[in-house]
Amino acid sequence: MTGAAAAAAAATARDDLRAHLLKHRLAGPDVPTPRQNNLRHYRLFAQGDAKALMGLAPEPRRDQDAVLRLMAERVGVHPDPRYTEGPDTIDPERTLAALDRLAALLRRTADRRGSVLAGTGHPTRLAGFHGALVRALEAAGCSVHTPALGARFREPTPDGDRPRYLDVVDRVLVVRAPGGLQGPGRPGPDDLAHTHSPLPVRLALTALADAGHRPPDLVLGDHGWLCGAGLLGIPAGGIADCNDVAPFAAEADGLVEVVVPLEDGSAPSCYRALSDYVLQRADLAPYNR
Repeated sequence: MTGAAAAAAAATARDDLRAHLLKHRLAGPDVPTPRQNNLRHYRLFAQGDAKALMGLAPEPRRDQDAVLRLMAERVGVHPDPRYTEGPDTIDPERTLAALDRLAALLRRTADRRGSVLAGTGHPTRLAGFHGALVRALEAAGCSVHTPALGARFREPTPDGDRPRYLDVVDRVLVVRAPGGLQGPGRPGPDDLAHTHSPLPVRLALTALADAGHRPPDLVLGDHGWLCGAGLLGIPAGGIADCNDVAPFAAEADGLVEVVVPLEDGSAPSCYRALSDYVLQRADLAPYNR
């Protein structure tokens, strides 16, 4: 393929993905997370709420106006603090640019045959996205770590501490909640759990160190997986929604390499086009020449 043909193909792929983002409301002027939800989370981050911080302890702390400015810059949400209710925006151009940066990060990791760890706080939504990237890196010669399987911890929730443990889905670390009882003496299924906590990545990294491994060259993920890795100086990249301030604050502060602004609660099939695009841009399997 000539240089001109390759550039035309890349532009077409980018246009197709932009249309996909808008069609599925993964980005655009009317994403599913409303403005009032965003502002509530911005306020919680400014107040130092532990769930909103996702392991960060930023100093100096940003007030709510500064948080809104940060999210307008990084995500493209409506910048006017007087706009308090209705739909909000994720700028698809910012999403596409961040996906390009994520592809470059994957390419650098593949070129050095680096080690990789992936984890998600959205196991029912994003495990497939992260899994596709991890499998491609593994095919390129990278080593993939899935440490601390079965490790148990207690996660603070609004209803008190709840037991959790680490598991793996599609080469991606996830959190499960031990099942309850379905009837007399009958244990219920263990459920995949949504989490913002940095504890899972800390457990995983501690288990790696205890097994004699050095830290991974790349952590892929979201929520506390990104922030927890970034705080320890480990290169990290992944996804965050327009109400998740902490990863974007970590990126702005130089702790996390790439954060892709993206609606994170859509059907898992919606994210296939994004992982395809990233792998094509990174020239990784199954798209490598």
